[in-house]
Amino acid sequence: MTSKQRAYLKSLAMKMDANFQFGKASITPEITAAIDEFLEAKELIKINVLKNCADEPKEIAPVLAERTRSEVVQVIGRKIVLFRPSKTRIKQGKSHIEIEKI
Repeated sequence: MTSKQRAYLKSLAMKMDANFQFGKASITPEITAAIDEFLEAKELIKINVLKNCADEPKEIAPVLAERTRSEVVQVIGRKIVLFRPSKTRIKQGKSHIEIEKI
């Protein structure tokens, strides 16, 4: 991902509310599966890591990206932004976010 693509995704994420929150349980298989489904539907996700979470956001982000086969766009404070192009939407030619043209 180029810096221009990353900047574009950051600008889109800035306008979003957090879609998921991590608390005491941190990364569970259920949350990972839910995030994977959300990425398939929306392509861009913003996650809030609560203060009672034992893990730091900078530790959670790469693990979550690996498990969902996505890319970390940004980790800022207690927020994580992930991006993954939707496989089904690409096949249909209806991608929400087209970063290849940037």
